[in-house]
Amino acid sequence: MTHSSFLTPPAKSEAGSLAILHLRRDHSIATTLFPEDAPASTKGYAEGVVTNTRFGSFPHSTLVDVPWGSQVPASKVDTGSRGRPPPTGKKRKLDESDGDSGPVGTEDALSHPGNNFESKQAVPASSGFLHVMLPTPENWTTSLPHRTQVVYTPDYSYILHRIRARPGTVLIEAGSGSGSFTHAAARAVFSGYKDRLADQLTDAKNECNNDAPQNMRERSHVFSFEFNQERYDKLQQDMVDHGLSDVVTVTHRDVYNNGFLLSSATSDSLQQSPSANAIFLDLPAPWQALPHLTRNVSSGKPTPLDAERTVHICTFSPCIEQAQKTVSALRRHGWLDIEMVEVAHKRLEVRREYTGLQYEGMRNVNPVAVDVDQAVGRLREVVKNGRNFRQGTRQDGEHVERSPSPVGQSAWNENGAGNEKLLWKEGRLVHRTEPDLRTHTSYLVFALLPRQWTEQDEMKARKIWRNPISAQVPAKSKRQLRKQAKVSNLTAEPSGAKEANEDSNIVAQPPKAGES
Repeated sequence: MTHSSFLTPPAKSEAGSLAILHLRRDHSIATTLFPEDAPASTKGYAEGVVTNTRFGSFPHSTLVDVPWGSQVPASKVDTGSRGRPPPTGKKRKLDESDGDSGPVGTEDALSHPGNNFESKQAVPASSGFLHVMLPTPENWTTSLPHRTQVVYTPDYSYILHRIRARPGTVLIEAGSGSGSFTHAAARAVFSGYKDRLADQLTDAKNECNNDAPQNMRERSHVFSFEFNQERYDKLQQDMVDHGLSDVVTVTHRDVYNNGFLLSSATSDSLQQSPSANAIFLDLPAPWQALPHLTRNVSSGKPTPLDAERTVHICTFSPCIEQAQKTVSALRRHGWLDIEMVEVAHKRLEVRREYTGLQYEGMRNVNPVAVDVDQAVGRLREVVKNGRNFRQGTRQDGEHVERSPSPVGQSAWNENGAGNEKLLWKEGRLVHRTEPDLRTHTSYLVFALLPRQWTEQDEMKARKIWRNPISAQVPAKSKRQLRKQAKVSNLTAEPSGAKEANEDSNIVAQPPKAGES
């Protein structure tokens, strides 16, 4: 089984695997590294397969077998050698080319690409470098080819948290697009690679005990649905190339009309339920797919939802009108705890602020005096240069020009005192928020659907909890006992006082006539 670098990455970059070449803050390139013994059709240079960037040329031989995050310098590559025809020994005229329509040697160069020169080792260049980064969902999001609107890291990290995506989760994604959310979801639900022996033992256990829970490794899966044929083909190929085909199943489907059921191994009819407990809809009209995401489907087919767990859903809609229609449809189909969230984020820029006359001539600095001594030193330097200029003009009639001070060294300190620190350690470390706020991406609508509670579930619960639970009341403190006794005395006192009052109110009646 092929292990994916997105799920279980190695310690170093490997030939034949994906790597993210980080050029600058917002510019990365995703490329597959080729070994030195790559086929001749993929080389084209004497140094082997080369990735050309604005910061230099980087042969893949220098990018393979290096720790992730390493800085790799650019190499000197003879770019003119690409496609150069092999030497023929003597030149022939155009009319002696035996009827060939192309230039001399073109056919040989095309039939033997990469073999028209000897291979040589890469030589480091004087400038230019990049960093070899690990292929993670975050790095893939910044470097993938955009086929549709991309779900960025701040959005999908919050979405996966809200829909409870974790190992053992079965997740449905509708609207795969460029595959940014698909890679992140695969990592979130991943619970280990399938082991054939462990699967056989689990199957045997399930046959003996029908109530045994399903293996978590078998449950952890992402079912991705895409309507566009071209995007489906590219995403399917990405899953195979990145080693995620065992965790992600990509299906070409119109979910508005055909729903989310799966075809079984023995029949092409859609009758198998994925039993999903997490759903993400990135569709133009999510409310049209919600009739298929209910406990009781009107068509009589099985529901694609997990009947024994609470199901969490999230919809990704750019417009507020879409969110309003989605909320109304969720209420009609029994979804609860509906909430809409908008994610807006800013990044912090951490940099060093350089202030001082010694940084004059550098970019993005403040070339002003930081104190009085530095200002006086600059004035003395100006006066000295003016005096030298005038003296040189009087003596030999030639102008004496001021020699520029080297960058990074104080012009007013001739001895170079105070320059022991390196340039990247000087200055003041400051942080500022980026000037422009990230524009609106989408409205996220969240909801949940409780598990279906039947009469059988109620009877089973009554059998488990048929005996009443006796709560153990902790012993009362002395203060509580005194307070209880005081309350008891106050409640008993009015009754005794009432009886005494009734006895005192009895008045002796005078005897009647004839009575002794």
